[in-house]
Amino acid sequence: MARLFWEKLGAEHVRTGKPILYTSADSVLQIAAHEEVIPIERLYDICKAARKHADAARIGRVIARPFIGDARNFKRTSRRHDYSMKPPRTVLDELSERGVPVIGVGKISDIFADQGVTESFPTASNQEGMTCIDELWQERREGFIFANLVDFDMLFGHRRDVAGYAQALEEFDRWFGEFLPKISTDDLVIITADHGNDPSFRGTDHTREEVPLFVLDGTEQRNLGTRLTFADVAASLADYFDVQGWRTATSFLNRAIA
Repeated sequence: MARLFWEKLGAEHVRTGKPILYTSADSVLQIAAHEEVIPIERLYDICKAARKHADAARIGRVIARPFIGDARNFKRTSRRHDYSMKPPRTVLDELSERGVPVIGVGKISDIFADQGVTESFPTASNQEGMTCIDELWQERREGFIFANLVDFDMLFGHRRDVAGYAQALEEFDRWFGEFLPKISTDDLVIITADHGNDPSFRGTDHTREEVPLFVLDGTEQRNLGTRLTFADVAASLADYFDVQGWRTATSFLNRAIA
């Protein structure tokens, strides 16, 4: 968010006590408030009320944006909360209804409006997310661990912080190098993204790149090619957990591409 936005509207908000409402290029309504002006639970209640009215306009998410500080140094806190429009039926519903634990790490539960998620572990940073994955993996729970590492997008992509993004990638790379030996031949690990957010590009919005897709499933190394749809990931999860009849896309498991 531009510094001028913070200085002008943040100061007016502190003076009047009125929340700040704003939109961006994607389908979101964001509501910001200083934590000392509008308590965090009250901000969440405001967002819940807004969510009820946002469905008719097909607004994807209502986002609570708490912040702290003064006009010279307003900054967001980690207590953001997303209130999403209920999605159509997903593979998460199929898994959870079959008794497969679906464990969300980070914003996953928010993104899917709690639908199909059986247990949630909110996190405030990449490091918390990676630590949570480690702890869950060490417990060797059966089920699906679905995690997102939000710092790449929120802290470095939107803010166009190339150095910060690079450092975060290096930290993830080191962590994943230590995680790799813990993966058995029966496990399935997928690393991907839902959109681009090039920190070197102009503006502050998401950018349009083909996203990476790395899959470890205990088979030989192969090229998965360029997939036609994100839904291939869901189809592959259905394949892995033996969910019959999920035909929304094409599974990439056990399919070598020359």
